[in-house]
Amino acid sequence: MIFEMTTQVRVANIEEGQKWYEALLNKQADFTPHEGFAEWELIPGCWLQVAEGTLSEGNGPLRLGVTNIEAERDRLIEDLKINWFEIHTRPEVPVKWGTFTDPWGNRLGFFEYLDKREEQERIKTITETKKD
Repeated sequence: MIFEMTTQVRVANIEEGQKWYEALLNKQADFTPHEGFAEWELIPGCWLQVAEGTLSEGNGPLRLGVTNIEAERDRLIEDLKINWFEIHTRPEVPVKWGTFTDPWGNRLGFFEYLDKREEQERIKTITETKKD
């Protein structure tokens, strides 16, 4: 039975990496068990680990669900100086999405539900789970 998950990205300098990811996620790390490592619980049971070490090539993208992809893109361009990225849609896909990279080459992205009722149901399910 799978009940939790983690994914890890590598950065060259943990202080810079932790600061960058705190700005991306709009929150401090939830867990820093040792030097060179920080971890955020993004939703219940879903953890993002940022570790100092050898950079990985070709990973990801790790896409995060947001309620307004355009506003988040604008925020990151302003706050984190990322490059502008295109937002994609396809008729058969229920979300729009875009991909960008962090300063260490890790591929990240956002997605936004097109059906706002579905989006609100997903948010409700996740927030109710978090209360338990």
